[in-house]
Amino acid sequence: MTRHLIAVVGNSPGVGKSTLCRSLAAWLKDTGATVDHFPEADILTRPAFRPVAEEFADGNHSVRPETLIESTRAYLAESRAAGIDVLVTDALLPFIPSLVAWGHDEPSLARVLHELTTAVEPTQVTVVYLHDDPSAALQRALTREGPDWANWYVTTLAASPGTRSVHDLASAAAHLHHEAALTQRLLATTPWNVLTVDVAHLDASQTATHVRHRLTGLIDCPPR
Repeated sequence: MTRHLIAVVGNSPGVGKSTLCRSLAAWLKDTGATVDHFPEADILTRPAFRPVAEEFADGNHSVRPETLIESTRAYLAESRAAGIDVLVTDALLPFIPSLVAWGHDEPSLARVLHELTTAVEPTQVTVVYLHDDPSAALQRALTREGPDWANWYVTTLAASPGTRSVHDLASAAAHLHHEAALTQRLLATTPWNVLTVDVAHLDASQTATHVRHRLTGLIDCPPR
């Protein structure tokens, strides 16, 4: 049975989600656990999420909450059947940034989260929420990805109904501030473990060490 799902999310690009996921997956494998590391881009290729990819590509560039919920349920079922102990997902569950961009309001998001909590049962869920000042995190992402990234990111947000107020990195940062507060309110209503990590003064190695230490008691893995 899949015992634990570790969902790594963040309040902004540039906070180190993908790096942390790779580190956690390697650490968990070293403990002897069977691990599925689900990178962010895999949502377009994983069999359980094929309905999500197909719906997103049908011209509307959005996905119904019901599709996300059922694909999540299918992913957990596949993982249990395969004997996976721990899932480490990168910017997947609980889909809040995407749902906000597609125009869903807070009551709608609360209903989706309630249904997701049922869909993943009986697997234990821990959300690792990486947090930094969005302006600083966006600048890190810009440095890492190059100057064309900012135009792509802003254009992508501006094209979606829930984020049309975004027109530059400053307005993107303002949106991310609002979205962070919304995310924290919503996560507080779930039965999941939520580990909020302020990464402003941590490098990737320090972040990984801190998160491993906090996860050890939750997943019965020895610290490294």
